[in-house]
Amino acid sequence: MATRRDFYEVLGVDRNADADEIQRAYRKLVRAYHPDVNKDPGAEDRFKEISEAYAVLSDPETRRRYDAFGHDFRQVPPDVDPAEYARARAGAGTRVGAGGTWRSAPPEGFGFGADIDLDDLLGGMFGGRGGPRWGPVPGADQEAQLTLTVEEAYRGGRRSLTLPGGKRLDVTIPPGVTNGQRIRLAGQGGRGGDGAPPGDLHLIVRIADHPRYRVEGRDIHTALPLAPWEAALGATVPIDTPGGEAKLKVPPGTSTGRRLRLRGRGMPNPRGAAGDFFAEVRIMVPATLTDAERRLFEQLAAASRFDPRGRS
Repeated sequence: MATRRDFYEVLGVDRNADADEIQRAYRKLVRAYHPDVNKDPGAEDRFKEISEAYAVLSDPETRRRYDAFGHDFRQVPPDVDPAEYARARAGAGTRVGAGGTWRSAPPEGFGFGADIDLDDLLGGMFGGRGGPRWGPVPGADQEAQLTLTVEEAYRGGRRSLTLPGGKRLDVTIPPGVTNGQRIRLAGQGGRGGDGAPPGDLHLIVRIADHPRYRVEGRDIHTALPLAPWEAALGATVPIDTPGGEAKLKVPPGTSTGRRLRLRGRGMPNPRGAAGDFFAEVRIMVPATLTDAERRLFEQLAAASRFDPRGRS
């Protein structure tokens, strides 16, 4: 099994990076690896890795648990002390051979004599000759993908899901979920043994491609078609956003490719500032001109000294 990369390494930030640094790094990487702009075969997997890392590190509580327990943070119960967990992991890291005996250097304090039988040492908690004696075993955490439209991710709400095996669930989706974010459903994972509680189900959000919008983190991007006179003279035009219609001011002299921003009209953020909504200008001309339109364009062409190609 391949070793999962550290989430800080995935985003290229230090472990003491603040929230703004993490967000900036995420946005930079998304622009480079989003499957819509990067057609490299590995770009989609890299994008998913980046999205998962950001979903974890952008949430203060999830980041705290990740810092304490690494990639096991979803499986470790909330009342486990990080120091005790680290010591347990260090002890469990020694290789064990058949029958539960140490096959590498023995643990500190046991000398360098014969092999040590873990079954005797730990009172049979690993099974062995007397058979397994585990006691209650908590259920395993499970994962499933949750595909949402941009509008569903923006608004949130209730959603019915059918999981593999036919199990149906009603899920509450918080407003403003992002690609790679996890929604935890406590107690909906694998069943526990001997009366132990079940594990949790983690729904991994995937925002589906949209004919009008493109989502990067919490920012939403769209195209803004403009008539030549709106771009030249300036205008205030209506534009659709996932949160409803908005009015966007177009400055005079706007050219194709210019990005206009509606601050705070991107994806909502329950824990901070919402994303922004960006409209990229595309100047459109009529496919067929009326006689009056043709005359006006001809008059403009004759009167104007503007050269869009910048030649003297």
